[in-house]
Amino acid sequence: MSYVHLTTSERVKIETYLELGFSIRKIAGRLGRQPSTVSRELRRNLHYSAIHADQRYVERKKKCGAQTKFTLEKGVLILEKLRKTWSPEQIA
Repeated sequence: MSYVHLTTSERVKIETYLELGFSIRKIAGRLGRQPSTVSRELRRNLHYSAIHADQRYVERKKKCGAQTKFTLEKGVLILEKLRKTWSPEQIA
């Protein structure tokens, strides 16, 4: 199932609607999102601020996905071995 992350403008709208006293369902309706999406966003970011919520999203996004095991030292070592005509299997 595919999904679309909240945009910065949607986060600003959530903050504005909260200040106006809208319910989670009403905010979700205005954004065209599920109430659970808005609820999760508010649960992740207590004392909601669109700027801080967006910054936290970017930080969390950096940490997800596959992490590389490649380092500069390993790269130098690999290049040295390749220059000595080692095969990739021998290097591994």
